[in-house]
Amino acid sequence: MKIATILGTRPEIIKMAPIIDEIKENNIDQIIIHTGQHYDQEMSDNFFRDLEIPTPDYNIHVGSGTHGKQTEHMMEGIEEILLKEKPDIVLVQGDTNAVLAGALVCGKLHIAVGHVEAGLRSFDMTMPEEINRRVADICSTMYFIPTENSAINLLSEGFSRKNLIITGNTVVDACFRHLEIAKKRGFEEESLKNLDMNNMENILTLTMHRAENVDVKERVSNIIEALKELGDMNVIFPIHPRTKNMLEKFGLFDELNNLKHVHIVKPIGYLDFLLLTSKSTLILTDSGGLQEEAITLNVPALTLRYNTERPETVTAGGNILVGSNKKAILENATKILNDKDFADKMKNAINPYGQGDAAKKTINAIKKYYEKGLLNISAPEEIMTSFKRKMTQITENITVNEFESNEHSLIHMAFDGEEMRFPKDELNLNGMIIFYDKYDN
Repeated sequence: MKIATILGTRPEIIKMAPIIDEIKENNIDQIIIHTGQHYDQEMSDNFFRDLEIPTPDYNIHVGSGTHGKQTEHMMEGIEEILLKEKPDIVLVQGDTNAVLAGALVCGKLHIAVGHVEAGLRSFDMTMPEEINRRVADICSTMYFIPTENSAINLLSEGFSRKNLIITGNTVVDACFRHLEIAKKRGFEEESLKNLDMNNMENILTLTMHRAENVDVKERVSNIIEALKELGDMNVIFPIHPRTKNMLEKFGLFDELNNLKHVHIVKPIGYLDFLLLTSKSTLILTDSGGLQEEAITLNVPALTLRYNTERPETVTAGGNILVGSNKKAILENATKILNDKDFADKMKNAINPYGQGDAAKKTINAIKKYYEKGLLNISAPEEIMTSFKRKMTQITENITVNEFESNEHSLIHMAFDGEEMRFPKDELNLNGMIIFYDKYDN
């Protein structure tokens, strides 16, 4: 068996590192394709070396550009490589343009796609990431899903539960893996060394880069006004170049930079940032991935957004959506700082993304699919079986697997009277309403 992994951005590399390890440990042939979507020094071989990941076998060097041009160049490069390498399955992770390009190419070439972190939905079609992840799911064969909620998203869109594998999220595996590397080497960024991070207390780590925040003066002004009143905290702000440009354009950069408790530093490397996160009292962010990392590292997070494709972090209690609302930011940040019970409740929130074995579950599932010939994509040889969509209430003790076998059916959804449930094989359906396909015998 041969597995190809497509990587495009820093988060993809970070989250796929445990899976790359697992492929190697299982002695499976693998190739790593880097699209070069990010092309600065940190995306060079140094980043792979820092994370102790093999250097990619291919680098397409796509660089920056419009969504269309970037995706076009990626598709051309990926297609050429896949025609040469002929992998049994291609793994893509998340919702970037690299994911979109890889999934589309594989779909046209009839190569199985494994979508890692499938099923996430923000339901905001103005986000390019939402479009990318939805298209990737349409093209995929296997879905490696972080949570049951994400699985239900896919079930509601008509995907078969047979191809949905709830693994947890590799972000947990990655955090544990990479934090050990970070602790061994300590802080390497000079700006952080100068701040004496090891002895600093009440650290608030801030990240802010999304256009809906930094491109709107009113929103970014509200956030800065909140920061002004958080003088009891040491705000560490690794600032994105584009964010800095927008703050300067709005005449807000000097105002923020002159606050004594706010320490603006240049963008820092991933390992330094992970170590910084682990030492933080609070995370204030509009990042998606950082919401996952914060709950994994038991750090309370306030998210500067009005929606999130990581709602499980909110439901679990480790994350609170505050938008750009000054009052909400201040009330929650102050409570985390001064109310130990409230802070402990957020810190001890049960991680919805698992315990760090997502990579193992992912590769084990791929091996089973390969052994059963389920990765082979070919035209159907049998006439399609007709079926009827039905709904019924179950009033006996019977599992999903037993019902499907007895009724020659496929269950899509189960409702227990309070919430939708993912129909795992062993789930007892007694008392539930189910939605299913009934096939002709």
